[in-house]
Amino acid sequence: MSQRHILALFNDFEEAEGAIRALRAAKIDGFNFDDLTLKSPIEHHEVEDILGERSAPVQRFTLVGALMGGLLGFFLISGAQANFYAQMKGGKPIVPFPPNFVLTYEMFILGGVFVSILGFLICAGLPAKRSPLYSAKVSEDQIGILIKAEDKAIEKIKSVFVTFEALEIQEEAGK
Repeated sequence: MSQRHILALFNDFEEAEGAIRALRAAKIDGFNFDDLTLKSPIEHHEVEDILGERSAPVQRFTLVGALMGGLLGFFLISGAQANFYAQMKGGKPIVPFPPNFVLTYEMFILGGVFVSILGFLICAGLPAKRSPLYSAKVSEDQIGILIKAEDKAIEKIKSVFVTFEALEIQEEAGK
């Protein structure tokens, strides 16, 4: 099925909150609640309570990047030192661990930072095209709810928005 976007503008946060709670309770076929985006010109502390827990896999990217950076750093440094095994070391070990741990620590941090930034860009969906529906009123004083849903769910979602007195409902043209 094809999916379309629908944007509803509300005058105040309570109306938008009511619409979101009704959409969550409605269990509309063809609509996933994770595809709902709330847009507001100001911060509302209640948003996290209303939208619920959202997954944040950036921490996994950071862990994987730090481990890969540390392991890669240690093996590259040790490999470079081990290539000189034919040279006289004067009783010192071929791969000295204490100085290598300092550089390995730096590579842990470097790998974690680089992969965290990459993970953030991937999870945020950047770079991306602008949303097909946009209203400058959201930047001024209105609350917007942007939903991506299947064609069969659009009418039910519209009826919820009308019930909660949406000021304006924009719909993406069918594909």
